[in-house]
Amino acid sequence: MKKVMVIGGDGFCGWPTSLYLSEKGYDVTIVDNLSRRKIDNRLGVVSLTPIKSTQERIEAWKEVSGKSIKFVELDVAQEFDDLAILLGELKPDAVVHFGEQRSAPYSMRGACPKRYTVDNNINATHNLLAALVLLDLDAHVVHLGTMGVYGYDGAGLEIPEGYQQIMVRGEENVIHNREILYPSNPGSIYHMTKTMDQLMFQFYAKNDDIRITDLHQGIVWGTQTDQTRRDERLINRFAYDGDYGTVLNRFLMQAAIGYPLTVHGTGGQTRAFIHISDTVRCVELAISNPPAKGDRPVIRNQMTETHRVRELAELVARLTGAKVAMVDNPRKEAAENDLRVSNASFLKLGLHPTTLAEGLMNDTYQVAQKYADRINRERVAASTIWTKNQKPGVVTVEALEDGKARGDTGDVVQIQDRAG
Repeated sequence: MKKVMVIGGDGFCGWPTSLYLSEKGYDVTIVDNLSRRKIDNRLGVVSLTPIKSTQERIEAWKEVSGKSIKFVELDVAQEFDDLAILLGELKPDAVVHFGEQRSAPYSMRGACPKRYTVDNNINATHNLLAALVLLDLDAHVVHLGTMGVYGYDGAGLEIPEGYQQIMVRGEENVIHNREILYPSNPGSIYHMTKTMDQLMFQFYAKNDDIRITDLHQGIVWGTQTDQTRRDERLINRFAYDGDYGTVLNRFLMQAAIGYPLTVHGTGGQTRAFIHISDTVRCVELAISNPPAKGDRPVIRNQMTETHRVRELAELVARLTGAKVAMVDNPRKEAAENDLRVSNASFLKLGLHPTTLAEGLMNDTYQVAQKYADRINRERVAASTIWTKNQKPGVVTVEALEDGKARGDTGDVVQIQDRAG
């Protein structure tokens, strides 16, 4: 039985991944400092779904599946010695690394969240790599990165899987072919830390033969997987607030409570998406197909489809009868962009993508309706301004009877009827 350590295994992606791998026969150990739960406390918001303690979750999983998952509370970013001891005891075949602060908006809230995101994310990744070298442990590192390292320039090119072929003109006009990391263009502190991860992976693979797969994941939507549906105590986290709620899940939640779908700017931002059930499948496919020792890191684009934000809002509005509110964009980004992405490697490995057309949006919408009484409406809209040069815009939205909405700044914005 292969041993897998899942760092960050209590989180939105880590928990369903841990269950999926356990069901597939892996010996799973979750390592987590529970920082995501602590951040909720600081923000004054809780998961839309009532998530149990980690121990209760693990006990429930053993009851319904007969399989055991171990849990160790440990801060990988700060407790290097304890991490090294644990790795030496477990000797995992693979380490799945989710242990990073994952929210771009949260990372832009101010100096403290910026510093925390850098300290936590960079230290966690480097401590893991340094510990593997110290122990001379040949464990395959599978890291959850982000499509955001590429940026969203909309240049019309298909974004390759991590590496870009270039031609460099040398002496006497001789052309040299090279392959480099695709030029990074992070849009937030969170995305910046993921670009730094890439450089650490390049170095440790080259210098110390660490086997690494870096998964550049799109925006995750959905909440439940086959495993988390089995018992109410296994239910996955559903973030809906402006800091941690991903865009499609937030639209579905807003529709469920009769709140206007808040589209930032023109809604012309094109993003890559993946359902949570495909996230867990991709991680297992990555574990099962490691690079050889001495190879450069394998980079796989972990996404299944792309959509413009306003098109998603229109789709949700048609399905639910919700209204759409076009509000100021708190982010510093282009109003419109195109996005073409290669995900050929996962398709070749056998991934059968889950798409928006398959009805799983209804499942997420029903979850949002079921737990609508847990929503703090004051925390629904995005409130973080990403640059000091931006003027505060509409950061909360109140639906008015005349088909408009008022933000907490007093600005009134038009609500569009997209339900027809």
